Amino acid sequence: MDEYNKNDSQEIFSKKIRAGKRTYFFDVKSTRGKDFFLTITESKKSFEDGNYVKHKIFLYKEDFNKFVEALNETVNYIKTDLMPDYDFDEFKHESADEREMKEN
Repeated sequence: MDEYNKNDSQEIFSKKIRAGKRTYFFDVKSTRGKDFFLTITESKKSFEDGNYVKHKIFLYKEDFNKFVEALNETVNYIKTDLMPDYDFDEFKHESADEREMKEN
């Protein structure tokens, strides 16, 4: 069983990103000891049985900087070295929440 099960953690903040047939959840949770960690969950519907398949990554504070640096380096490599002419903003859409925030 995972060290942080549902009974041990409390959700503090959540951000949902819909990306085609997948949905990503970025959730900040706290432990009973008032420490914080991030879970990144990929959820997609299984074509075989219609249930959702979830894959989860737990990211702890001591790894935040290394994770962000590696992610940025990898994405920048794709953008600049592998696909320099591609318009990565092509599929950028505002969510309903982002539109509402701009209106208020």
